Amino acid sequence: MSKKVAILMGSDSDLPIVKGAIQTLEDFDIPVEVHVMSAHRTPQLACDFSSSAREKGFGAIICAAGKAAHLAGIIAAHTTLPVIGIPVKSSTLDGLDALLATVQMPKGIPVATVAIDGADNAGILAAQMLAIADDELSAKLAKMKQAMVDEVVAKDEKLQAELNK
Repeated sequence: MSKKVAILMGSDSDLPIVKGAIQTLEDFDIPVEVHVMSAHRTPQLACDFSSSAREKGFGAIICAAGKAAHLAGIIAAHTTLPVIGIPVKSSTLDGLDALLATVQMPKGIPVATVAIDGADNAGILAAQMLAIADDELSAKLAKMKQAMVDEVVAKDEKLQAELNK
């Protein structure tokens, strides 16, 4: 069985953002589990989940949180799995607070951090991490990257044709 990815949200209100990561992982046929956990309101639950995640078959953990976004850090502190943080935009500081809280981890507690609301890239990054040991997944990622190249080339060809009439 292939490794699965956990997606943890600090609040169920983060689901609209997280759906991009869920869809991306499903597109790569990667099993996904999604949970609501809070670094502040359910710290023991978050610690227990992360400390047992490897044994439960996870290969990476994605954490989405806004404002004082400590979820990814507390998860990373209790696991040796790679942790990816998605800072979620809030109404107060447009996500800058969450970005800084997610990216500013102390030595020994790394959290790979994507853009504010960057769930799609979190899903791709998790897939790339799992693809290190999975040639089939690596081939799917290469196909996706080539499709992006083909799309840009086609757009440029269309633009050149329009400009050079």
